[in-house]
Amino acid sequence: MAGRAALAGRDMPEIPPALATYMEGLRTHDIAMIGSSFSPDTVFITPVKTMGHDEILEFLTALYRGFPDWSYGYDESEVDFRDDGLIGVKWRQGGTHTEKLEFPGFPGVEATGRSVTIPEHYFYYRVENGALTEIRPVPVPGGAPRGIFEQIGVELPPL
Repeated sequence: MAGRAALAGRDMPEIPPALATYMEGLRTHDIAMIGSSFSPDTVFITPVKTMGHDEILEFLTALYRGFPDWSYGYDESEVDFRDDGLIGVKWRQGGTHTEKLEFPGFPGVEATGRSVTIPEHYFYYRVENGALTEIRPVPVPGGAPRGIFEQIGVELPPL
């Protein structure tokens, strides 16, 4: 279903404040800001695992420690406002693995010095009652979060 952002010559809806806060938190690696955009029941859903509020923040904290230069980019013209209420952002992201990557419950991975570039792909978000409640990346080969692990040589990625 084509998003409203793709319709030329029409006004695009605004990104809800909770999603805008989340996106700014990602850009600046501000875990508190990211957490402030979440509902207590926020979930991050992948085909392999669903993470809750605290697990998401732990994942991002570990990611930013292991990849201090991790960056995100997107093109506003590719934001997908779907009729079912989901909002898609087509992210470009990557960084260099220069520090130990340590996720709770998973063996740490010493710095490899490898650059990781995740293929552009959509993450869909649901915002309800002024808070982010769902994050769902579209599964693509090499996509996040699994592609991060694959590109640094982890044989059995946890996500």
